Amino acid sequence: MHDPSDHDHAHSDDAHTHDHEAAPATERWKHDGVRVIPGDKLDSNTAQTPGMFRQAAINHARVGAQKIWAGTVAIAPDAKTGVHHHGALESVIYVVSGRARMRWGDKLEFVAEAGPGDFIFVPPYVPHQEINADPDQPLNCVLVRSDNEAVVVNITDVEPVERPETVHWVDPIHKHP
Repeated sequence: MHDPSDHDHAHSDDAHTHDHEAAPATERWKHDGVRVIPGDKLDSNTAQTPGMFRQAAINHARVGAQKIWAGTVAIAPDAKTGVHHHGALESVIYVVSGRARMRWGDKLEFVAEAGPGDFIFVPPYVPHQEINADPDQPLNCVLVRSDNEAVVVNITDVEPVERPETVHWVDPIHKHP
C-alpha cells in the first residue's frame, strides 16, 4: 500500500487547470486524485475566533479544493468563544468528543447542546457562540464549510450570554497566564 506521507502535495494555483485530455489517465490522477491529510499535519494558519483553535485539513491552498473547507476545532474545558458568523457559508460540525453548547440568534437567545456522534448545522450569517459545556474535558470537533475559505466574521456589538473573557484560551500560541 502506498504511504501518503511519501511526498508533498502542495500545488500552485494553476496546478488544477491543466488539460486532462492530454494526460494519460494514470498521470492525470497521480496528483489530482484522492488525497490523504494526516491528522498531525493540519494547518493552524486559518481564521481564528477567540476561545477556539481551528486547523485546516482540506482547503484550496492545501489540496486544491474548490467548494469545501474542512478541518478541526478544539475548545478548552469550560471555554466559550466570541460571537461570530461565517458569512454566506454553511457549516457542519461533527462532535468527536466532549459536550458542545451552541447559542445563536441576534442576541444569542437560542441554545442547544450536542455530544459525541452528533452533527450541528449552522446556516449562513447566523450569529453564534460555541461553548464547551464540560468544565473538565476538551471539546473536539470536525468542521466542514461550503466553500474553500474559512470565513470568520467576529461580532463585537452583541453581548455574549456566556462571556468568553472568563475562560483563558490556551493553545500552542496562547499560553495559560
